[in-house]
Amino acid sequence: MGTAFFTNCTFSWRKQQQMMIPSPQFFSQTSLEYGILRTKAALGSTESGSIEEESEKYSSSLVNRRTILASGVSLASPAVLGLSGQSLAVVKQGLLAGRVPGLSEPNEQGWRTYRRPDEKSGGHGVGWSPIIPYTFSVPQDWEETPVSIADLGGTEIDLRFGSSKEGRLFVIVAPVLRFADNLGEDAKIENIGPPEKVINAFGPEVIGENVEGKVLSLSVAEHSGRTYYQFELEPPHALITATAAGNRLYLFNVTASGLQWKRHYKDLKRIAESFRVV
Repeated sequence: MGTAFFTNCTFSWRKQQQMMIPSPQFFSQTSLEYGILRTKAALGSTESGSIEEESEKYSSSLVNRRTILASGVSLASPAVLGLSGQSLAVVKQGLLAGRVPGLSEPNEQGWRTYRRPDEKSGGHGVGWSPIIPYTFSVPQDWEETPVSIADLGGTEIDLRFGSSKEGRLFVIVAPVLRFADNLGEDAKIENIGPPEKVINAFGPEVIGENVEGKVLSLSVAEHSGRTYYQFELEPPHALITATAAGNRLYLFNVTASGLQWKRHYKDLKRIAESFRVV
């Protein structure tokens, strides 16, 4: 690769030495290979050493190449790349790979509200409508953590949050057609069944085991015309909030270790009860 790059780079340099900037194609094609050649030079390659010397001369008449390599393509101007400001924003959004921040600034109590961004990817199956956004509140030190398809719940886990001090949470968003074929496009949790049926059917998806004998309490709440089932389980320590919206079932789970549960139960309960589908 090094030899091929040297030939291409030398040809482009000689042909365009009267120009102040390279073409966008040349810029994007060679930026990564240049970094590879510098690595080879550091290992003592004589050929790469000459390449580095000529490349340094080239970069001094344009822009500091090291700065570009350290910062990535985000430092390339829209004019150089041939993009409008709006197009560049789309490129940057694509680099987020589905993870879009959704946390608000802390309020006076130090709590932040998460709202699932409209731009966040996720469909859980071809043909499904966009996921209706949901919100919840967490203390300031809680942060979003990566989701793996190997997690309990597989690809239906839409979000994970955690705090090393207090506990963790995750949201399962599952198509209701997995459970019934007559719920329509605006399902309600009551149509799926009463609280006891819902926790017996879906509790194992949340805690990974049968819930028989583990449900300490259950309650029903209504917010803005939507019904929520709320459950407390132990062991393991878990607070589950379930509801339905559109053609999906939402399961919001807050869990913690025994010590975390004992020390931070009040906060964990507040997190669980804050869950809303908007």
